[in-house]
Amino acid sequence: MNNKRTWIEKLGDFISGKGFYLVVLICVAAIALSGYYLIQGVRGGLGEVLDQPVSGSAAIVEPPSAAPTVRPTVRPSESPAAASAQVTQAPPSAAPSPSAAPQPSEAPAAAPAPLVFTWPVKGTVIAGFSVEALAYSETMGDWRTHNGLDIAASLGAQVLTAANGTVSAIYEDDLMGTVVEIDHGQGLVSQYANLAATPTVAVGDEVTTGAVIGAVGQTAASESGRASHLHYALLKEGYPVDPADYLPEQ
Repeated sequence: MNNKRTWIEKLGDFISGKGFYLVVLICVAAIALSGYYLIQGVRGGLGEVLDQPVSGSAAIVEPPSAAPTVRPTVRPSESPAAASAQVTQAPPSAAPSPSAAPQPSEAPAAAPAPLVFTWPVKGTVIAGFSVEALAYSETMGDWRTHNGLDIAASLGAQVLTAANGTVSAIYEDDLMGTVVEIDHGQGLVSQYANLAATPTVAVGDEVTTGAVIGAVGQTAASESGRASHLHYALLKEGYPVDPADYLPEQ
């Protein structure tokens, strides 16, 4: 019987015996030693990191504020789609204009001065005003209206303007002879007929009450059968009125 054993067999016997505990102890010691160095290494690296100063500047970044919402102006004639793409900005307010200096109010128009009438000649009325009733004409031998006053006056007597006014017309009438018209304003126009052929005024002349405008003549063919006289008529707005209503008492 061969009692010679190999070293492997001896080692196996050792490990299965007391050697087993020795091996376990060595392994535990190796593991503990490895853990110790591992922990020391980790702690050392962490310390180096913590001991380093912090470099660089810190900045606080705020989130951008949201832009104000501008509501688009929608015109009645525009479609909603077109209006959604249009943004109307309010125009800058205009600087207030300086207040205008108060203008003086216009003075009210002065009322026209009242007209003062006088008799164009001094004499008796030989034919009165008659437009509603017919009057007999000695010259014409018929009945007709009479639109003025026939005032007796000697041939060549001066004829005066009855009121202030402007000479508006001078003409020859087939029936009433030489006629001068004076516009007194306020719608009143005087007619002086049966004058001498040449008046002393011209169209456009300004005359005042009592100014001489001509002389009594014999130019009125329709009244030549009467005594020498002035035919004086007064029109208001183009219609004949009774001159006696405007003339003073003789």
